[in-house]
Amino acid sequence: MTTHPPTAPGDRRTVAWAVALCAAALVFDGYDLVVYGTVVPVLLGDPSQLGALTPAAAGRLGSYALVGVLVGALAAGAVADRIGRRRVVLVNLVWFSVGMGATATTHSVAAFGIGRFLTGIGIGALVATVGALVAELAPAGQRNRFNAVVYSGIPAGGVLAALVALVLDDVTGWRGLFWVGALPIVVLFPLALLKLPESPKWLAERGRPRATREPVGFAALASRRYGPATLLLGTMSFAGLLLTYGLNTWLPEIMGQNGYGKDWALTFLLVLNGGAIVGGLLASTAADRLGARSVVVTTFLMATVALLLLPLGLPLGVLVLAVAVAGIGTIGTQVLVYGLVSNYYPTSARGAGVAWCAGFGRLGGILGPVIGGALVGAGLGGGTAFRIFAAVAVAGAVVTLLVPRSRAEEEAAPVAGQDGLAVAAT
Repeated sequence: MTTHPPTAPGDRRTVAWAVALCAAALVFDGYDLVVYGTVVPVLLGDPSQLGALTPAAAGRLGSYALVGVLVGALAAGAVADRIGRRRVVLVNLVWFSVGMGATATTHSVAAFGIGRFLTGIGIGALVATVGALVAELAPAGQRNRFNAVVYSGIPAGGVLAALVALVLDDVTGWRGLFWVGALPIVVLFPLALLKLPESPKWLAERGRPRATREPVGFAALASRRYGPATLLLGTMSFAGLLLTYGLNTWLPEIMGQNGYGKDWALTFLLVLNGGAIVGGLLASTAADRLGARSVVVTTFLMATVALLLLPLGLPLGVLVLAVAVAGIGTIGTQVLVYGLVSNYYPTSARGAGVAWCAGFGRLGGILGPVIGGALVGAGLGGGTAFRIFAAVAVAGAVVTLLVPRSRAEEEAAPVAGQDGLAVAAT
């Protein structure tokens, strides 16, 4: 596979292609995240689909994809700093698509779980790699915004999944929804093969003489310089993804149990992810001006307030607003976390750093649906789940405050008079 030449500073078209393709790839990550939540009520209510399924088992089944994401993210982190970002993205666009198509053909709980696990491997590798690629192409002082554009593909995919479920579920059934998720192999991979560039910084780093003891990849993350921060950043991602996956998996079911019909339950998913898109983009602009930490703390606390309000029987208009704010504070916060991490590490460890947070964070993503499933199965309802999620958001804010500033962040700060498309050196 041919590696593209370095991207010249100021190459607007190449940067635009990279951002667009990476965002489109993550749309399907978000689609996969939410599409399972849209089919959970069907799988619970109709044993003829996969077999008998309890809420607790459905929560565990939802976690299988996240185990795959953990595996895929860590695997990508192990190789992306050595073989490049482009190859990892291309291979896993295909992997993810094949996994989604295979899941659509399953007829048992076990086969469905295996399909979800294999799909998750491709998703994890994509999420872990595109952040490093875009951070190394983004203009100085605008990395949070560029990362937010790319990672907003995840909630955009959530919106797409809810819309597709509203329109096609009665026509194609849940299997058709998974076939839609297999489309990247025909609509996205050919474009990426032609237009996706390799990171110029990674190419330059590969050709630079390296000190004998200078660590690369995961070894750098565990070094004395970055070790404590690596643990804190991973914990931030753990909290953000626990909230993201917990709400996206169980919000439709919880709202359905509170008397809202199927269409309204899916509408809440639209609001949750739509709020994350708009709020995440606005918050990322603030992060470039004020620093990512303070904004992440603020959005975690916004999530806390919104989650505590959700079970209080609010008027519909206020409830919709609270769900939108919860989207900003959960999914939108995770978008900002990826931006913070992408800026935190040097080029030689950036791929591993994003992979670590995407992978370790998925342990929180695994736990979120399991918590929701256990509480719903025990008859405790959504109120208890929302209060637990609010406590997690508070913990996320506290951990964020403890992360020290890194040298790479300081070097990535905007320079007065610098051309808006120059690529910051790290």
